[in-house]
Amino acid sequence: MKILSRLFSLAGIGLLAGNVLAQNDSPYKVLATTQLMGSGGIDYVTADSAARRVYVPRGGNTFVFDLDSHQYVGTITNVGGHGVAVDPATHHGFASGSPVGMFDTATLQKLKDVAVDSRPDGILFEPFTGKVLILSHASPSLTLIDPKDGTVAGTIDVGGAMEQAQSDGQGKLYVDVEDENKIAVVDLKTQKVLTKYALGEKGDGPAGLGLDVKNHLLFAMCHSQNCIVLNADDGKILATLPIGNGTDGGGFNPNTLEAFSSQRDGTLTIIKESSPTSFAVAQTVPTKAGCKTCSLDTKNNQIILICTERLAGAATPAPVTNAPAGGQRRGGGGGRGGPGNLDVLWVGH
Repeated sequence: MKILSRLFSLAGIGLLAGNVLAQNDSPYKVLATTQLMGSGGIDYVTADSAARRVYVPRGGNTFVFDLDSHQYVGTITNVGGHGVAVDPATHHGFASGSPVGMFDTATLQKLKDVAVDSRPDGILFEPFTGKVLILSHASPSLTLIDPKDGTVAGTIDVGGAMEQAQSDGQGKLYVDVEDENKIAVVDLKTQKVLTKYALGEKGDGPAGLGLDVKNHLLFAMCHSQNCIVLNADDGKILATLPIGNGTDGGGFNPNTLEAFSSQRDGTLTIIKESSPTSFAVAQTVPTKAGCKTCSLDTKNNQIILICTERLAGAATPAPVTNAPAGGQRRGGGGGRGGPGNLDVLWVGH
């Protein structure tokens, strides 16, 4: 009886594991879409997995959503730009506008403006230095900001137009150089450019970037509708895979060993890394036209995308305050600018 009991117990565990695997292997799909009326253009979305927030700059302000409930939380007024980065230690956030806006993530109140000598575009919090990095299409290419007080802590001139960047957390930064069709490798210890990896004839216009830190792999998402997979140590091209049209964001999920690229044509490409030398397009997920940037929720393994839906003939709405959003609803659309709906999509299993 004891032997039978153990066998049934093991069988139950096997069935449970099978169910978990089946759930993880199920196709990606849009799980939810939250809409919020407003006006102005958008660029990047930032998912703060630790604090469970989503940040979307639009029209001179930054809208904040709850990463779990998908609900609108509030607006950081007079803090806008391209994207947002958050320092988990100081709870200070920064938006890559001109000037850069600094805010308190708890109160959603603006703290100050930070003047930088460049044209801010991309942005990220870099854990090795503990600094917020501003990426620019003009010199200086990289600006380091101390998140404690918002002071400029240094600059690094990489050359070329910087797009997305990824840190290995150990002192190396990899950056898309869009107009050079290269990936720059930056030593953050010396604040020098070590080298630049060429993406080859099929790697035109890198805009999104994923990094597998453990296996030293880069995934460059290019406007040529290709993902170029490279060895992060020497720049050797390992694979070229097709993606959709109009990429402007990407990443890599170490929990699932999947790279991903969001495209303006309303698709999200999922690339599976079966081994450090084997890659394949696992799925092309229908999203929504215009959803070209994305961010990763590492807790729920969900990908967050944004786009806007221009409403024909709509009047410009009144400025949004920190009051709850009464006009929020579910739905979808495309387009850019405003007035119209800001669409935030949650994609997962």
